[in-house]
Amino acid sequence: MRKILTGSLLLLSFLSQAQIDFRAAQFGVLGGATYSRVKNAHNPSGPRYSVLGGVTAQVPIGITEQFYLQAELMFFGAGEGGDREYEKAKGWDHAVYANNYLVMPLNFKVYFSEAESEFFGIIGPRFYYLLNQEVKNAPKISYEVANFGKANTFNFGLGTGIGYSLKRQLELVLKYDAGLSNVYPYLKNSPEELATSDANVRKKKSEQMLSVALTYFFR
Repeated sequence: MRKILTGSLLLLSFLSQAQIDFRAAQFGVLGGATYSRVKNAHNPSGPRYSVLGGVTAQVPIGITEQFYLQAELMFFGAGEGGDREYEKAKGWDHAVYANNYLVMPLNFKVYFSEAESEFFGIIGPRFYYLLNQEVKNAPKISYEVANFGKANTFNFGLGTGIGYSLKRQLELVLKYDAGLSNVYPYLKNSPEELATSDANVRKKKSEQMLSVALTYFFR
């Protein structure tokens, strides 16, 4: 955590001294697909596939056309599901632990050159607000929202990604977001979970997300 805070302060210090031209802001829309899991939460567990969609804006930093500050605001489907093979063997219905967020990523974006069509990389913090949560076919009562399965309303994480820009207008990006907060803070108090004597019960439940998105910038 100390390293994250130090890095954030250094980034803010850099941005405060950088030349950011808000008059040159570019706006766009984005949409795509998500793949997510949660560490140390539901047993057995598997991935959840969902969608994302929203708006974005970026402003250049400095006089070149390589460095940008990019912000996004989007719907983001995350959470996880049950392990389908295990559920099938047990004769259970498929469990779903759906967390749907309003997400605001803040990215430092670097194009690898000033060429119109070029690869780029991004890195920065993500802030999540839980819009709604839905639990279906949970194998344990403690996983229900009304018991110990309530997800945190606010979460944060760190994201990175790589993409390709076609003429600085149409962009495809692959991102990995690592959750840094405890998504399910109450699960560690579940008598059902504690009775298993599983050491993971006490560990932080962090969401890990992969996404692929297509962005279109208006001109």
